[in-house]
Order: sequence, then structure tokens, then C-alpha cells
Amino acid sequence: MSESDPLRAGLTRSAAIASISVALFLVAIKLWASMETGSTAMLGSLADSALDLIASLATLVGVWIAAQPADDNHRFGHGKAESLSAMFQVMLIALSAAAIGFRAIQHLIEGGRTSAAAEGIGVSAIAIVVTLGLLLWQRHVIRQTRSVAISADHVHYQSDLLLNVAVIAALALDQFGGIAFADPLFGFAIAAWLLWGAWRAASEAVDNLMDREWPEEKRQRFVELAAKHPELSNLHDLRTRTSGTRDFVQFHVDLPRAMTVEQAHDIIERVENDLCSHFPDMELLIHIDPAGHVDEPGNRLVEEDEFAKLEKGQ
Repeated sequence: MSESDPLRAGLTRSAAIASISVALFLVAIKLWASMETGSTAMLGSLADSALDLIASLATLVGVWIAAQPADDNHRFGHGKAESLSAMFQVMLIALSAAAIGFRAIQHLIEGGRTSAAAEGIGVSAIAIVVTLGLLLWQRHVIRQTRSVAISADHVHYQSDLLLNVAVIAALALDQFGGIAFADPLFGFAIAAWLLWGAWRAASEAVDNLMDREWPEEKRQRFVELAAKHPELSNLHDLRTRTSGTRDFVQFHVDLPRAMTVEQAHDIIERVENDLCSHFPDMELLIHIDPAGHVDEPGNRLVEEDEFAKLEKGQ
């Protein structure tokens, strides 16, 4: 599916709207539970849900922009809007973790006890059930669309499951187990988990924004498919990147000097059609060099023959 695919746009939009709805519901019930219990862990869970709401709104904007087709000012499409949305979410997660850690310190100083544990536990149990339903739908959408923004949102709600389990454990240990300081210590653990989630969510978005090369396995598969065309030789200057769900590839290849432009065009068109059938969301640019041509020295990317590397690997 490409960014402009109506089905993809509908799926990502539905996932974003679902996450907004869930976040609104969770903020409401956790706000009540936080006031009832005075729990740092519950407060941390509330803060996370509130930021999830803001992040989910950003996700909706991101997937909407990414779904727009290429235009005169954005000829490669708008796929990176999803990565920008994901980075915004990461910043919110980090801020949330810092606030929770600070509140946990305050609670430790104040004595670290909670109240109304039953209400807090009940709210957390409801949140777990609602969040599980959202995660199942998000996972389906991610499989269908490979959306970076929805993936980052998915990380939020995965952490929410653990957050709610942690809140239940903290309240139970504090109120029923008589273990002092259990609640603020769980608050610290929640903050640490959020920071880890932020790191994971940022990695893919940063790779996307920085035009990181494809994973080696995917790159190798591309070269193997290109090598099945005996007309080509010395595939070099291979460059790959991904923007949103769209792949972009370019490379140089040698063809005989005596070949006509029409013959070369027919060969390259067949190669493009074949490779694009294996990578349907790809834009491919092939540059033809006359056999024996040597590019300007000094660029290590240019003279690296991918076919020769493939033969050595075999």
C-alpha cells in the first residue's frame, strides 16, 4: 500500500481515532482514581494517558498528512509526516517520565502511603481490558500499513498495560501488604519503562528521517533479484531508503557501449517492472553506464560492484 492508498489512509485514520477515544476514556477514569487514592503510580498512569491523548491527536494529524498524494512541492510524497509525529510522541513520553520520577521523589519524602486501593485497582483493571482491545486493532493496522506513527502509538499503549499492572501491584502491596514506599518505587519503575519505550519508538522514526539504508537482508534480496537479469553487469552505487511506507532505490549498471538507446530502454524497463513486482511500494531509478566506464575516484559508494559481492558471498 502506498501513502495515497484510500484503504491504507482509512485504516491508519481509524487506528488514530480509536486511540484518541480510548485515551479520553482512560484520562477520565484515572483522574477520578488518582484523586481518590493519592497514588503516585496512579498519577503516573494518569499523566501517561493524558500525554497519550495529545500524542494520539498528533498521530491523527501525521497519518492524515502522510496520506496526501505527492504534489509539486513534495514530489516524493508526505510519508515522513508519520516520523515527525512519532518524534513528537517520543518527546511527550520523555517529559511524562521526568514528571513521574519527580512526583515519586516527593511521595517518598512525604511518606509514600496511599488510600482507596480498591477503587484504584478497579480502574486499572478496566483500563487493561480497554487497552487490550485497542492494541489488537493497532496491531492489525500496523501489519496492513507499516505505519511508523501508529507503531509509535502502539508502543504507548503497550506500556500502558504494564503501567496498569504496576499500579495494581503498588496499591495492593501498599494497602494490603503493608509495604511502605511500594507506590513511589513503582512510580520510579514506570518512569524508567517509559524512557525505554521512548528510546524504542524513536529508533525507527530517526532511521526514517535520516534516510537510513535498508536492513542488510532486504538489501541482499534486492541485489539477488537484480542479478537474475543477465543483461546487467556491475551493479554499483546502490542507494536505498524508506519514507513512510514508500521505498526509494537507485543504482548504476553497465550495459554494452554498442547498444542503442531503445535497446537499453527496453532492458531497463523490464528490470524495473520485475523488481517493482517484488517491491510494490518502491520507486526505482536506474542509471546506465557504458561498459568499462570508470567513475570519478574518491567515492567509495560508486565503484562497489554488488554483483561481485554477491558472488563472493556465495
